[in-house]
Amino acid sequence: MEIDGCPLPEDRRYDLEHDVWWQDDPGSGTARVGVTATLASFAGPFRSLAFRPVEGTLAAGRSVATVESVRYVGAVRLPVEATIVERNAELVRHPRVVNDDPYGSGWVVRVRPVRPDDAVRLLREAHEIAELVRSRIRSRYARCWPATPEVEVIEVGVECSAVLARLNEEIVHREGGDALLLVTDDPTSPIEMVRWSDQTGHAVLAHRTEGSLHQFLVRKEAHPVPRRPRG
Repeated sequence: MEIDGCPLPEDRRYDLEHDVWWQDDPGSGTARVGVTATLASFAGPFRSLAFRPVEGTLAAGRSVATVESVRYVGAVRLPVEATIVERNAELVRHPRVVNDDPYGSGWVVRVRPVRPDDAVRLLREAHEIAELVRSRIRSRYARCWPATPEVEVIEVGVECSAVLARLNEEIVHREGGDALLLVTDDPTSPIEMVRWSDQTGHAVLAHRTEGSLHQFLVRKEAHPVPRRPRG
């Protein structure tokens, strides 16, 4: 399921109070816990994830980790009473994985619930929370993208040539693989961005419109291969 561009997988349950999901590991008696895509998109690129040194049985609502971005600091909390059996150590080294793959490799902890039926009794399925998620996306102005943008380039009220000049200036200072979000109100931008991608070899991963605004998610390629010469 997708809500306003944000994924909401139907193969797990959710605790929206704490912005976390729960997915059972078949046949093992354990489950993985991670943060929702709406929280990850609202927070922006995570700069750090630190696990709390907690052991034993932990009550529902206890913090197991802290995540931090430029504009957000918050705790990852257990949705039900459980014991931690594994921490995703990769996230300490690469916290951005939580943004880029929140429902996959961005899981935070693996736990064993004290009562196996707690998740079914206390947590909700995707179809039950769809409208609440939609409302939260709008109130937070959360936007989910195929890759998390490192920076937003907002150019409103200027011609597309100036927009592209600013984009080129910004992309020079980025690492290969970095994503940038370009926002413009130039009506010719959909055509010009295709031409720009062909000429530079950098990818346009997504394009959305909201009213008169065009939003383009651009990825800087480490070794760009232009498909059309400049001219």
